[in-house]
Amino acid sequence: MTSRERVLRAFKRAPGLPDRVPVQFEFCASLYRHFSRTLGIPMRYTRNLFEDVTYRISGNEIRTAMGCDVVTTGAAEHSGFKPDKAADGSWLNEYGMRMTQGAIYVEVIEHPLREIQTAADVAAYRWPDPDAPGRYDDAVALVKAYHDRFVVIGDIEVTVFSLAQMLVGIEKLLMDMAYETEYVVPLFTACAEFQTEIGLRLIERGVDAIWVGDDFGGQDGLLMSPEMFEAQLMPVYKRMIDRFKAAKPDIIPILHCDGAVSRLLPQIREIGFEVFNPVQPGVPGHGPREMKDGFGDRFAFWGAIDQQYLLPRGTDAELETDIREKIAVLGAGGGYMISPAHILQGDVSPERVETFIALCRKHGAY
Repeated sequence: MTSRERVLRAFKRAPGLPDRVPVQFEFCASLYRHFSRTLGIPMRYTRNLFEDVTYRISGNEIRTAMGCDVVTTGAAEHSGFKPDKAADGSWLNEYGMRMTQGAIYVEVIEHPLREIQTAADVAAYRWPDPDAPGRYDDAVALVKAYHDRFVVIGDIEVTVFSLAQMLVGIEKLLMDMAYETEYVVPLFTACAEFQTEIGLRLIERGVDAIWVGDDFGGQDGLLMSPEMFEAQLMPVYKRMIDRFKAAKPDIIPILHCDGAVSRLLPQIREIGFEVFNPVQPGVPGHGPREMKDGFGDRFAFWGAIDQQYLLPRGTDAELETDIREKIAVLGAGGGYMISPAHILQGDVSPERVETFIALCRKHGAY
């Protein structure tokens, strides 16, 4: 069975069970460098407009050689873009956010819409050009090279809520959502319009799925009330997914949403999402049995392996026990692709990466 056939069955888009649970993973820069060197495979980066997404959509040659069952692509910085670097090492990205490298992820230290108040302020903001030269060169090449053997996912993460958060600042945005400030829904709409255009361009170039990414939860619960989500965000996402399905009726809509967000899963399914990622472990409502029994008839699941403690610091025996449980429960009857809940960082050793992949293959057969 090819990886493509395996994933289409796991995502409930083809009849029958896959031969095994498919496996997915992605790496930080240091792990990519290590495996590029040890495997003798050149590392290819696709520099996304928001840098952390870069690590989702790069290194496909390395990851597929190691056993990753999907290929992920996305929009790149335009070919003429040169980050405006300051003396302190920070830089401006295409959105006009001032960025700096944090301990693990890049961080926004200056939000371009931090003073926003009105719908007119939204209208005045200048978005990057979705059709700028070079945006989709890598996407075209990856679809051509891999589409026959792999499901190719088009990644537009940092999509609506998270993109607005990066433009405005999380505290201001959440306060203004609560006060129903004039600009909030127009900004969400504008973020969705921009990312819808990116997604449509990826669909035109042949991707099989669109991966939306916004985090509505924290470690203990939602960042907003369900009522706020339903009134201010849900219609925006529904229009976006409807447009993707109109452009390609068999597109697979995927949502990445960190945090304890099980209370929103009925609404998330109503929007049209069919695959839920990353099924963040260790948060309320996200136990594998809770997920499978409560939502297994509505979603395929992708993720569920802890990268906060288990992968960097747990024992091999603990990791094997967890992998076996997740496959046995979330993978029962199909509907599961196993992966770490996020990009693997430098605190995970290369040896642990290889152990993770081997254990997934060992216990994943149907």
